[in-house]
Amino acid sequence: MHQPLPKVSIELWRSDAIVLFDWLMSVDLNTVPITHPAEKQALMDLLTRLETETDVPGVTQEQIDAARAEVAHDMGW
Repeated sequence: MHQPLPKVSIELWRSDAIVLFDWLMSVDLNTVPITHPAEKQALMDLLTRLETETDVPGVTQEQIDAARAEVAHDMGW
């Protein structure tokens, strides 16, 4: 019998969640450099959580663009 896996809770700035979700939906994870298959699975798990536990999948392109601008603000590059 499997023990439940331990969980952690994190809070993301909504704009970060939007940017991450948009990227995860558009990137080919087979081309993302990974050193272990678990890294790819963890990205897929993050995508699933963002997709099923937030309202982020319903954002518009305008909201995505605004979120990108907010996240990139004052980055210096």
